[in-house]
Amino acid sequence: MERLRARLLGQVRKHLFGLGAAAVTLGLVFFGHLALLDIELLEYWALERFFDLRGIRQPTAPIVIISIDEASFQELALQWPFPRELHGALIDRVSADQPLAIGIDLIFDTPSRFGPADDEALGAAVAHAGNVVLALAPDTDEDQPLYTTERGTVGVKREMSNLPLPVIRRGAAAVGAVNVRLDRDSHVRRALMQVPGAGEWWPGFDTQIHRLVSAAGFPTKPAPGVAEVLINFRGGPNTFPWMPYYRVVKGEVPAGWFRGKIVLIGPTSEKQKDVFATPFARGDMPGVEIHANALETLIRGDRIREVPKLASTVLAVVAALVGSVLVVRLRAFRALVVVALLWVVGALLAFAGFALAHVWMRGMAVTFGLVLGYGATVVENFVREQREKQRLSRFFSPDVLRVVVRDRDGRSLSPRRRLVTVLFSDIRGFTSISERLQPEQVDEMLREYLTVMTEVVFRYGGSVDKYIGDGIMALYNAPYEDPEHALNAIRTGLEFQERAQAFSARWEAKLGVSIRCGVGINSGEAIVGSLGSRQRNEYTAVGDTVNLAARLESITKDHGVSIIISEYTYEYVKGRFPTNELDTVTVKGKSQPVKIYGVMPSSMRKHPRAVLEVDATLTAAGDGRVCRVRTVDISEGGLGLTSVPPEWPVGSQVEVRLEGGELARRIVAEGTIVSRRGEKAGVRFTSLDTDSAPAVADYVARGRERDEVDDQAEADAGRR
Repeated sequence: MERLRARLLGQVRKHLFGLGAAAVTLGLVFFGHLALLDIELLEYWALERFFDLRGIRQPTAPIVIISIDEASFQELALQWPFPRELHGALIDRVSADQPLAIGIDLIFDTPSRFGPADDEALGAAVAHAGNVVLALAPDTDEDQPLYTTERGTVGVKREMSNLPLPVIRRGAAAVGAVNVRLDRDSHVRRALMQVPGAGEWWPGFDTQIHRLVSAAGFPTKPAPGVAEVLINFRGGPNTFPWMPYYRVVKGEVPAGWFRGKIVLIGPTSEKQKDVFATPFARGDMPGVEIHANALETLIRGDRIREVPKLASTVLAVVAALVGSVLVVRLRAFRALVVVALLWVVGALLAFAGFALAHVWMRGMAVTFGLVLGYGATVVENFVREQREKQRLSRFFSPDVLRVVVRDRDGRSLSPRRRLVTVLFSDIRGFTSISERLQPEQVDEMLREYLTVMTEVVFRYGGSVDKYIGDGIMALYNAPYEDPEHALNAIRTGLEFQERAQAFSARWEAKLGVSIRCGVGINSGEAIVGSLGSRQRNEYTAVGDTVNLAARLESITKDHGVSIIISEYTYEYVKGRFPTNELDTVTVKGKSQPVKIYGVMPSSMRKHPRAVLEVDATLTAAGDGRVCRVRTVDISEGGLGLTSVPPEWPVGSQVEVRLEGGELARRIVAEGTIVSRRGEKAGVRFTSLDTDSAPAVADYVARGRERDEVDDQAEADAGRR
């Protein structure tokens, strides 16, 4: 149970920023209008882009608009409002063609300024047509103050219905509300099916015309049983046919032109302030054409159906979590590619749903959640990685460190049994050195020494387990696999000796202190990982393998060698380095004896050598790499080289080809690089070509004779 709880807490911790992004997305969806980022406005913007991408569609319903426009004012030489008798004449002209319905988007709630006869003339025309839908605009005034008390002003809301005059509406087929509702961005997108006013609900203007057209036998889809519909706009202004008002009243329209059509009459001039912003218009679509689009939508039954806000909100929260999970699983760049693909696929599906099925999926919240979940987790990862890099930089090389800090699951650092090679090294006689120096000098010396040696450990893929005073404990083959872990540990020990000499020279000149170091190396299984208490843990290794390595380092001075390796390490490197079997010892803390070997320094030669300066070719036994080098000397056991690139470390198995100079023939040999110092390297032969062995022996013998002659000549010259 404890493990399960810890695992759950770990999962929550990994996706904490993703959960935070989901919470922020949720808050912006519901409360964005109170903040700078209003998701709702972005959703409306995206909806308009869908309309733009889908493009204009030609209407199919027989809807025409009689436009009360600027041309009509000029041609009729009248000011607004026109005489209602003139409206009646227009209705008579239209009704003579037997249209399906006539909708008048004008309010006649007050008596005409031309007298009662003017109202009666319009009422008679409406009654004669029999299929006219008049407009009303129910509205609610702001609070009207009644009286003031100590607690403040008491008010009441006054409702106004704006019903047409009885003399006009008594012969009408229906009266419908022409109200429009503006969204938060002041755009009109919805047709109201019902509008409250004067104590009752009034059917919408478009609803009434739709009912009338259906009753006339025109094929229509049933009206949706909802309070409002998202209008499926066909296009911008003039998408539906316009016929100027003056042409109708002047008889310039051919007889029968309105037959079987739905006629809408209303103002189209911007001066009459009945224009609005819609998806296809930025503020210049007349209200009467908005009703035409709404009526077309009702007749075709293709209203834009909005996916419930709750569903899109849930998707937005899921998207935020998905963005976070992708970063955790795939890392930043790959996750970015997947996030981009998900967004593209989602956007294409959303547009396809809109264009083909008239479904509006609110996608901006989902987009915001996906981006925020991704971005927040990337930032959190970056901060965490920088913090981890700072904490772990003393243990691992930069290459290993980059991999370790990206391991969010911590599997690379979790304790487990694994094969490792352990290296221990410390400064010989450090206690007596410390007694001769001031504490500040000791600190300076140790800081410089450990810095240099740590660089060597990192160069060969090791991890610094810890510093123990003047000592270093390093691990190889951890936390990641290294097939040459034992080789790299010995390469580290050999370079320790070279660096210690240079380091010692500086400090001996400075303070008269000589620095030497001993190295113990052992290979075997150990428990490796982040170990310790709840209060503090560190990356380390524990087990008998570690203890033996420490014991081997402590006995280097007893055997007079700088590097001692155990028989277990020797099995991995035999033949790759010059070694010498030292003893079989039972070290402190172990009951079983262990065979130990000393790694010989490059200066120890078993064979006499002769100077040889010719060009040679090295070929790597593993990957076939080739480089050109220069020989320095040669013996029957090996040769010295210079100009060797740093990519050829100690332990590398090579093939050597050389000829020229005083060599009797080409020499071909296989060998191992057993020492390195700068660009110089020593190669020990493991095999010589059949004809090469006697040629080498002959050259070395002749070289020795030349050296003896030269030595004798120098001696004779000295006596003279």
